[in-house]
Amino acid sequence: MSAERKAAPSSSRVIFVVFILLLLDLLGFTLILPLLPSILDHYAHTEDAVYQTLQSSVDVFREALGIPMEKKFNSVLFGGLMGSVFSLLQFLASPITGALSDRYGRRPLLLLTTVGIACGYVVWALSRSFAMFLLFRVMAGVFKGNVSLCTAIVADLADPKARNRGMAAIGVAFSVGFTAGPLMGAYLSSGSQSTRHLFFQTPALLSLAFSVADLLFIWLMLPETLSMNAKVSPRNASRRSSFHLVFLLPFQASHSGFGDFRDLLSPLALFNFSAVTRSKAPPSEQKMRRLKLLGHVYFCYLFLFSGLEFTLSFLTHQRFHFTSMQQGKMFFFIGVTMASIQGGYARRIKPGHHVKAVRMAIAALIPAFILIGISWNVTMLYVGLALYSFAAAVVVPCLSTLVSDHGSASQKGTVMGILRSLGALARALGPVTSSSVYWLAGAQTCFLVTSASFLVPLILLSTA
Repeated sequence: MSAERKAAPSSSRVIFVVFILLLLDLLGFTLILPLLPSILDHYAHTEDAVYQTLQSSVDVFREALGIPMEKKFNSVLFGGLMGSVFSLLQFLASPITGALSDRYGRRPLLLLTTVGIACGYVVWALSRSFAMFLLFRVMAGVFKGNVSLCTAIVADLADPKARNRGMAAIGVAFSVGFTAGPLMGAYLSSGSQSTRHLFFQTPALLSLAFSVADLLFIWLMLPETLSMNAKVSPRNASRRSSFHLVFLLPFQASHSGFGDFRDLLSPLALFNFSAVTRSKAPPSEQKMRRLKLLGHVYFCYLFLFSGLEFTLSFLTHQRFHFTSMQQGKMFFFIGVTMASIQGGYARRIKPGHHVKAVRMAIAALIPAFILIGISWNVTMLYVGLALYSFAAAVVVPCLSTLVSDHGSASQKGTVMGILRSLGALARALGPVTSSSVYWLAGAQTCFLVTSASFLVPLILLSTA
């Protein structure tokens, strides 16, 4: 046994480190979420030229759908379209980041992307124009590879039970991050109102602090997991440890041996996992068929789910007149429920039972969104949200676990990066599609039709 394998870290340690570094990353990432409406209002009041140009485009889209000219609706729509741009950048960046990690290692790529994210937060803290704020969002979209890299790290673990615990831990980190981060951002923003044009600077600096802490944690605590199951040549090992990596990675992508570069950018190639098929050691035809099927299920689920998730704020504001605080309490309930399910049920799902768990969770979404769509009181709404939270806590971690079983040890980053890319594309298209149906056909029709559409991923899963 080689010295490298003798020094291999335990699965528990790897999972713990992944949980902490992803939690730090998500806390920094989610601080901005409750601030977006205020940031947009700020640039509207300053009559920023770039903002006004983009606002005109949003107004054309809003008027075409018949969305009322209300301040809250305008902020949600503008923020949602910005989120779609972020997801499209993730769609482009995730498979490349994952494939590069198969070549150079998970740790160097995490260091590189975290440095990029930190630089983005610096731009945000210093931004005095909407153009600079957009530059920050573009940088965040391009460098936000931490999630796909963390799933690749967990996929490197040899023990299926450990991989399941790791994917559940990633889910818990998401739930905690998306629950605590927005609350922290809202609190810091409310305490900085006296500085008006700098009200976002304190949250931006805290996000930067989280990112720097994440960088130090990766540097000091994260082991390289690619070598746990894959043979690493001395040449590649030296590349990983060298700082010239930061400068050469973008230019060496096309020569790194993970297939045609177009396989990582073409939507059709991504749906077919062509970068995996055309590798030197492709999986069996049966394995590839199953991998493609799981990718289609993942995309279809997130396309439908993210659309209704986006329109949920419209529904509660329109039907129940929820204030921002009531909206915050609703999402806090969802986050806590998800974290409880992921920490209790999801991580204990036995290998071989994940498809069954995904079927059950997606099936729960049908009554969940029916209840939300026809809800005539808050109690009915929250019953639907409880079922919604159960599905949200189970589907993505279980599908990630199933996909992590595919591909050789040197392909895990590519596989998980492509999966993340398909999810980003779904999150870019879902909200735009769902909001169009919502305003053209009504809230009830939107939720009922989409809930019925969840039969599509269920039918796909029946052949898995």
